[in-house]
Amino acid sequence: MTKPPTDPAAVDKAALRHAALDLRDELAAEDRAAAAAAIAARPLPVTIAAGTIVSGYMPIRSEIDPTPLMRRFVEAGAGLALPVVRGRGKPLAFRAWAPGVSLVTAAFGLLEPSPEAPEVTPDVLLVPLACFDRSGHRIGYGAGHYDTTLATLRAAKSAVAIGLAFAAQEIPRVPANEWDARLDLVLTETEVIDCR
Repeated sequence: MTKPPTDPAAVDKAALRHAALDLRDELAAEDRAAAAAAIAARPLPVTIAAGTIVSGYMPIRSEIDPTPLMRRFVEAGAGLALPVVRGRGKPLAFRAWAPGVSLVTAAFGLLEPSPEAPEVTPDVLLVPLACFDRSGHRIGYGAGHYDTTLATLRAAKSAVAIGLAFAAQEIPRVPANEWDARLDLVLTETEVIDCR
């Protein structure tokens, strides 16, 4: 049996995560699609140089769909990658992917590139989340995959983390710890929030 968390920040995060996911789930499908289109319709938030790799994700549950924005990055000359979960506490791996290429179903029903796809190191990461604040802190699903990944990547190179969210997912303050990796930008259907 798993013990309940004793760290007050962990308890706060769990409650905030639950409330944020409930709120996100209540958004109508057409509103979610309109939000994804609105984000993709704006100018790209970062400059794309030759060889830039952008990691996206395949949406699950009621997450905002990053694929319209991912197509925009491809149009600007970026290569794409998708994350691969390697286990709790381990950084994500990233495999090259292109729209139209088949994906395989992995743990938790996540869609990932096949094991034959080459591993790459992204320069830009599109990050899903449950909720966020304007300082760039986010609450994810609790496994710490993106925190660990961003710490590892940023120790080796410059990597830009862009949270994708509905405006309704913003909260006044995320109870953050020293190991929580901050987002550089958050894109919602209403604005681009620069957290740097």
